[in-house]
Amino acid sequence: MRLLKLFLAPLTAAVLLSAPLTSATAVTGQAAAASAAKPAPVPLLWKVSDADNAVYLLGSFHLLRPDDYPLAADVDQAFADSARLVFEVPPEQMFDPSVAQRFMARARFDDGRSLSQVLPADLREKLNRVLAKNGASLAQLDPLEPWFVNLSLVLGVSQSLGFSPQLGLDQYLMRQAAAAEKPTAGLESMDAQLQAMDAGPLPEQIKALREFVDQPEEVPGMLEDMHGAWRRADLATLDAKARVEMRDKTPETYRIVNVERNLAWLPQLQKMLDESRQGNTLVVVGSLHLLGDDGLIELLRGKGYKIERVCGACAAGTADLPAPSGPEPTVPALEPAAGEKRGDGKPKAG
Repeated sequence: MRLLKLFLAPLTAAVLLSAPLTSATAVTGQAAAASAAKPAPVPLLWKVSDADNAVYLLGSFHLLRPDDYPLAADVDQAFADSARLVFEVPPEQMFDPSVAQRFMARARFDDGRSLSQVLPADLREKLNRVLAKNGASLAQLDPLEPWFVNLSLVLGVSQSLGFSPQLGLDQYLMRQAAAAEKPTAGLESMDAQLQAMDAGPLPEQIKALREFVDQPEEVPGMLEDMHGAWRRADLATLDAKARVEMRDKTPETYRIVNVERNLAWLPQLQKMLDESRQGNTLVVVGSLHLLGDDGLIELLRGKGYKIERVCGACAAGTADLPAPSGPEPTVPALEPAAGEKRGDGKPKAG
């Protein structure tokens, strides 16, 4: 189920591959119509504090449905208590018109290879069969790297199930911040996020694509299960089926997408806490970044900050992160510098 990490880690591509940002009015109307159907999702929300201010950490699901709104009162209170909101990428960069072109440049092979050249023969045949059902062919996707093809397939399934990036928690709160005239910022640049998405080793990209192609009929159920776990704040399931599985089966991708970015964000979160004049901050990141010993919650706990789970709906005994599943691996050496060769022989620009 490694493809499910896409909903819990960065999913900028969902914005770039879909319709323009839905208006706040439209989203509010859809949410109001659906609100009677389900209770509000249980939030993945923690309050990290020192002596004089706090950072709220909220775990996002990047594509949601109308009946995932309205949000729990805990989230509304954290929003009201925060002077500003911080996302993975600043909103103005996420919706910069030039991003689509830069994204597609990352999605293409830059060394003369093609998709049909790098995929094993049996995987090419299976992928062609999957694509044919949607009126496409491998030849049409030949310039594109496996990670992008996998992402596109997952997005196609998710949108057929009613999921929308415009309804994702990140975009919703970006609109709320704009309406309330609250300042916003990002933990990394859009180019840094695109680099992380593109940097996974080719063998791991192919492995993830094979997982989809080998069981396309099971993907809708997997997506529903992961969405349900997020709605229930089922930390054990999210950790086991997203973080641990990704760590164990595609360790280099896990390091690039999760560990390195968490470590880069940690000093920024500490600065928000240490500079007391900033007031409180609501930080919204993919839920994957909050889980495990290498997640932001435990990293901040290790720095001595006070950590509280904010969850009015949580039963006793469910307020903390699950115990780690097996030993954490040693973090490998950092990615080669710009222009050097990666393990799969592909040079990557910085």
